[in-house]
Amino acid sequence: MIDPSLIVSCSASTACSLAHAIIMSVLIFATLMGGFAYTTWLERRLVSRFQHRVGPNRVGPAGLLQPVADGIKLIFKEDFIPAEADKAIYLLAPILKAVPALIVLAVVPLGPPILIPWFDGLWYQVPLGIADVNVGVLWLLAITSIGTYGVVLAGWSSGNKYSMLGGLRSSAQMISYELSMGLSMLVPVMIVGSLSIADIINGQTAPPIVGWYLWQNPLAAAVLMIAMLAEVNRSPFDMPEAESELVGGYHTEYSGMKFALFFAAEYIGMIAISAIAASMFFGGYHWPLPATWAPIFGPVNMFIKIVLFLSGMVWIRATLPRIRYDRLMAFGWKVMFPLALLALAWTAVVLVVADMAEDPLVYQLVAGLVMGVVALFLLIWTWRRSQRSAAPLDVTDSRNSVGWAIVHAIGAIVAAPFAVYDWLMAHRGGFSGLWDVTRREEAARRAARAAAAAAAAAEAEAPTDTDNAE
Repeated sequence: MIDPSLIVSCSASTACSLAHAIIMSVLIFATLMGGFAYTTWLERRLVSRFQHRVGPNRVGPAGLLQPVADGIKLIFKEDFIPAEADKAIYLLAPILKAVPALIVLAVVPLGPPILIPWFDGLWYQVPLGIADVNVGVLWLLAITSIGTYGVVLAGWSSGNKYSMLGGLRSSAQMISYELSMGLSMLVPVMIVGSLSIADIINGQTAPPIVGWYLWQNPLAAAVLMIAMLAEVNRSPFDMPEAESELVGGYHTEYSGMKFALFFAAEYIGMIAISAIAASMFFGGYHWPLPATWAPIFGPVNMFIKIVLFLSGMVWIRATLPRIRYDRLMAFGWKVMFPLALLALAWTAVVLVVADMAEDPLVYQLVAGLVMGVVALFLLIWTWRRSQRSAAPLDVTDSRNSVGWAIVHAIGAIVAAPFAVYDWLMAHRGGFSGLWDVTRREEAARRAARAAAAAAAAAEAEAPTDTDNAE
């Protein structure tokens, strides 16, 4: 056992704080860059399995060196700048996209603090994260939205209309889904009463799995994961780079390492949102291994959850097609935003009732009751929609009512032009023949009139007998 008097917090020492910030920054940067490279390998292998293909298997064992080969190819690929581009912003845009993806995890702890002995005889308690600020959730919201500026500026500065459309789509998509993401993030904040990510993770420690905020508000967790998927422009929300419509979207005019920065930002963003979702609703670095017993298990737990989330995102890409842009916007405003408000109200009601009862057991019971009510409502709503789609729509059960007569009378009036149109289309052959006969008769009449006029003109110009006598 370690004497508690020998344990010193790293934040209390200036040298330890500086060394900790530098070392953790380097480790997280290297991990994210390596994670980006091998997330591409993971996606290609999983998609190949979904599509009954082999996937990368030539470069290295099981294709493990394929990301290295891709990196070398991008380094030596021809790099150019379009003639119509705004050069300064064109070069700055990939950096604006990549840097926020790299620094967003600065406030997410990857494990509990560890004790490190030093030569001065003290044990320093070092957190497994760069910073533990008390406004970590605000940091996440701010940094995740900055990456959109890189996309918009890349599309605008390229001098390409397709790229410009991709940038505008990204900005509209960010506004639509950022609201839902922020509201869903407020749910664990309300439960814990803190904006610190570490406090949110530590609030999900006991009991294991059951204590996760996922079970207290699964609706908020679902909204958060869908909104974050839209934030990083992953399928089926990859409208800013829709190759079938926009050639390649905002990065159409980029090549070489500038394109690689956009590519890296997307995959690093996938890793980041996986870590955020795991921290907010899935217990963070707690479970499946006991991180409280051995702090080194914390990063292992986060790694397992991040890989599972990444696999889920790849699965979604291999399953769902890209949705239409207007439907994407309608889904964000008409579905996601109301559901996020419902999830927020759900947690608010539960917390108010629990505060009035002042009993943790009442909180769990009320949370479960509200979740059951919401689930029942969604089931009934889904069932009613399926019944309406399966059976013909009828206003009332009785055909003798006044409402039935009024509705069907209006329907008959509205349907009359369509019935006439259908009848005309059904007999268009006869009408076309009749029209041809009419046209021939009219042409004959015109020809007769023209001949009569010509004869009259010739008769008027011909010399008469009186003229000859003279």
